[in-house]
Order: sequence, then structure tokens, then C-alpha cells
Amino acid sequence: METTTTEERDATNDQPAEGAFRLHGYFGRLVERCGDLPPLRVAVVYPVDPPALLGAVDAFRAGIVRPLLVGPARRMAEAAKAAGVDIDGFAVVEAPDEASAAAAGVEAVREGQVDLLMKGSLHTSTFLHAVVERGSGLRGPRRASHVFVFDVPAYDRPLLVTDAVVNVAPGLAEKADICRNAVDLAHVLGIELPKVAVLSAIEVVDPAIPSTLEAAAVAKMADRGEIEGALVDGPLALDDAISPAAVATKHITSTVGGKADILLVPNLEAGNILYKSLTHLARADVAGIVLGTRVPLVLTSRADTVQSRVGSAALATIWSARPGADSRP
Repeated sequence: METTTTEERDATNDQPAEGAFRLHGYFGRLVERCGDLPPLRVAVVYPVDPPALLGAVDAFRAGIVRPLLVGPARRMAEAAKAAGVDIDGFAVVEAPDEASAAAAGVEAVREGQVDLLMKGSLHTSTFLHAVVERGSGLRGPRRASHVFVFDVPAYDRPLLVTDAVVNVAPGLAEKADICRNAVDLAHVLGIELPKVAVLSAIEVVDPAIPSTLEAAAVAKMADRGEIEGALVDGPLALDDAISPAAVATKHITSTVGGKADILLVPNLEAGNILYKSLTHLARADVAGIVLGTRVPLVLTSRADTVQSRVGSAALATIWSARPGADSRP
């Protein structure tokens, strides 16, 4: 892997810049929490458009990360010029295309050069293939899964949604790991006993709707201690999970209903629709990371905002600083 580093920034530019990008609300508090943590070394894979590059630059300015840019140097320089930012002080690994950039990012983790990976402008499938293929060294003992964290204006607490990105149609065993990953992140975010709603279309078990059977099974696994550290109930419809009024109207008895911290969706399609509904219709702020791998992955969409990318970097930093980080998935 060929690595080139340009001149170090001067003492002024190596600090968070005056007027640097700042988040507000819940994610602003997460960024502030990163102030007491050392910046992580992050390989930003294929950041060849302005939003992808700005996410890395602004996370750097906020003191969260130290970027290593992996991709075609010429295109990254053009993106920086279009974005109006200076990347002359960042290390660069030359990689001509998406696949080679993803492989080089994984190699940087394997060689101990970086602490996490951030997806840039490449396709999610290309990025994940390099991470999860055998021999990558990044696979963990659990199923890898993505967790979104939302700051929804109409909801009184942070809301975690999983998995809307990685696992297309998870079975029961995969859903149990998806649940465990989200519960672990909730603990790190300060939610001591998160309430997990395992979602389906209805709140009763119906063999005609397979997701209700799996939801009930996940809840029973939690009852028996196979999923620890959370209250888990399902199946629950979305309104049952987040609306106390719906719970009262339907006479639902649930330790989770109406006040869920985590929504475990039945499949990627449902999760993707929910994610885009919350961001575009409810105007929710959102960040997200992939867990279950040896290092966290900042896996944002190519269309995500700079705010989302910076918030996601903050999540990854806080996750990486948790107690026992070296021994847990």
C-alpha cells in the first residue's frame, strides 16, 4: 500500500478551526462529549465528492478524527476545491477506483494505521464487501449490523433504529445479534436499560405474517437472558412502540410500548422506508454506525448531509472509547 503524506499543518491549522462546523441538539452534545477523547485516526474511503470530503474535514475541525484520505488524489483534490476546503495537511493513500480504495482502507486498519473506517462516495456494497470478506481481519464474533440514532423533534428521547442498511432479510439468529449490537450502543450512549420494540405490522402473533413470529421469539430470548441489558417486547406495530396514546387505546400491556428507545425493524426495506420518513418528513437529525466488526464503520449514504457524517464520526469515537473496547465485538 503506497502512502504519501504532505506537509504537516502549522500549529494554528492543526487545531479545530475558528467557526468550524458545529452540530446542535442531541448530536451537538455528542460532539461535545468527544472533546474529552483523543481524535481517532480514520480512513475515509473514496471521498471524491464535496459532501463526503466535507464530512471528514468538519469532523477533523471538530477535533473528532484525524483523516487518512483513500482514493484517487486528483479527484479528491478537485472535490476539495469545489467544497472550498484545504486538504494539503492530510495523509493520502492513492487508490484509483472504488474496490481498490475499499481494500486499501481495510489494509490500513489491519496494519494499525487507523482506528475506524468512514465510507465516502463509493457504493455501500463495494465498501462492505471489502470489510466482511474472509481474510479481511475485520469480522467480529457477532453479525455485523447498522444502527441509526435519530434526534426526532416530536419524540422525547433519542431513537435508535436497526438494521436499515446492512442485513437485507435477517433471520432469528441475525435479529438477536442486531438487537445485542443496538443495546450495547444504547448503553454507551447512557441509556441504562433500553426498551427495544421488535416491529411488525401488528401487535399480535399471526402465522400469516412471519415477522410477528420472529419478533415474539426475540422477545422470549430476552426473557430467558439470551439478550441481556434491555427490556424487549414484540411484535409491536410502530404506533404501539412510540405512542402512549396508541397503547392506551389498544389496551396493550407492555414494558416497552409507547416509550421505545430502540426500534428493531423486520427487514432492510422496512428500515430504509422508516429512516427516510423520519429524515425527510419528520425533519429528524440522524447519524449511524456499523457494529459487530473489529472497528466501527461510519457507513453514511452518498446523499447524507455533512451533519450526518460528523454526527456519525462522533458516535464512532464514543463507541471506540467505551470500557473494554479492545475485547468486545
